[in-house]
Amino acid sequence: MTGAPPPRRRPPRKRPGGPPRRAGSPPPRRDRPQPDASRRAAFDLLRAVDERAAYANLTLPGLLRERGLQGRDAGFATELGYGTLRGLGTYDAVLAACVDRPLALVDPPVRDVLRLGAHQLLAMRVPPHAGVGATVELARAVVGEGAASFVNAVLRRVGRRDLDTWMAEVAPSLDEDPVGHLAVVHSHPRWVVSAIRDALGGDLDETATALAADNEPAAVTLVARPGRAEPAELLVEGAKPGAFAPYAVVLSGGDPAALPAVRDGRAGVQDEGSQLVALALAAAEVGGTAGTGERWLDVCSGPGGKAALLGAVARQRGAALLAGELAPHRARLVRAAAGDDASVVVVDGRTPAWVDDTFERVLLDAPCTGLGALRRRPEVRWRRQPSDVAPLAALQGELLRRAVDAARPGGVVAYVTCSPHLAETRAVVGDLLRRRSDVVREDARPLLPGVPALGPGPDVQLWPHRHGTDAMYLALLRRV
Repeated sequence: MTGAPPPRRRPPRKRPGGPPRRAGSPPPRRDRPQPDASRRAAFDLLRAVDERAAYANLTLPGLLRERGLQGRDAGFATELGYGTLRGLGTYDAVLAACVDRPLALVDPPVRDVLRLGAHQLLAMRVPPHAGVGATVELARAVVGEGAASFVNAVLRRVGRRDLDTWMAEVAPSLDEDPVGHLAVVHSHPRWVVSAIRDALGGDLDETATALAADNEPAAVTLVARPGRAEPAELLVEGAKPGAFAPYAVVLSGGDPAALPAVRDGRAGVQDEGSQLVALALAAAEVGGTAGTGERWLDVCSGPGGKAALLGAVARQRGAALLAGELAPHRARLVRAAAGDDASVVVVDGRTPAWVDDTFERVLLDAPCTGLGALRRRPEVRWRRQPSDVAPLAALQGELLRRAVDAARPGGVVAYVTCSPHLAETRAVVGDLLRRRSDVVREDARPLLPGVPALGPGPDVQLWPHRHGTDAMYLALLRRV
């Protein structure tokens, strides 16, 4: 008896463009499209900010150089990365309505991919299908296939409404919870909204305008350090003079380091508000004998922008600037910026090496929350906490007392912060004036000629929405 014939084997199927696959060999690898370099750079920026507490403005330029991104690609990565960081509060409120679990329980890398997608869909001119598709490919590359399916489903929900419709759904009522409403719509923590509202005298309409200005990218402003460069050298195509500061030039784009004056250190990047407060100190009258031979002091001078400007003015006027800085690496930045125009020492301003009653002009640009520079450092609004304010205010008060001690009778002290928070500004100055009878506060507004909307005085509070500058605060004090 014969057995049944053996089953016939099918011949292996031919693959287009290659020989047949051998039985038992793994299936061919199907290469998926790789995420574009701009989106990957923006994702890596968000992860650096989250994982390493990196500063976006210091991290992104290196990422762009490393990936070879220039022109439109660099601009897209910059807008996607910075715009997402600015909008986290808004986008998290939308995403929370689109996921099936608390957003805090979503893995942080997946959450960052979702945020990048939400920014493209709700705030950039990216077609929805392209925004979703490209972000899903990014998810496949950085978090895996399973997470990519989740990202796809969530972003399709996000894309069903525009931003205004989402805000009407997820933001608290303006009438019932105005601070909460502004916090979601303008993407600021509630405590920051409250602080800005208080600094603006409780005006909610102007508070909304100020918050919106924080979300607009800041133009790159240069300073031509007097005696070392002229503003005309910086007026490249599209650039224009600053609105108020005599040495300021605002660029329309491009890399500032491409300008010879910047490469040589004769000019530098410096916000116009920062220039204005430094020049106000230089313009203040000094009681008693003053002029050639004056001694000037910058107590907390790092990273060196104000010291470089003050040092250049001091050299022109036959004065000498001493720049103190606690952190050695920041002191090196001051030396690089100021060059021979300042003597730089590593010192704690609370226990200084200099002699009291010595200086005609003293600048204290105190460590602060940085809430006045949110256009440039969008992540700071999420990194800072309300609990940071009291310790900083105590430090500011101690530094200010020692700065006043350093001034000679008749000398002036400029107390400066890059924050509008009242606890870091008027409260610190008010506490000093209650403690000491040898200090008077003077009207700082005349020292900023041509600058409008400076308020009732005597102190100066600059604002992005009023002046196009960082929110710098200046109080002018005189030792008597």
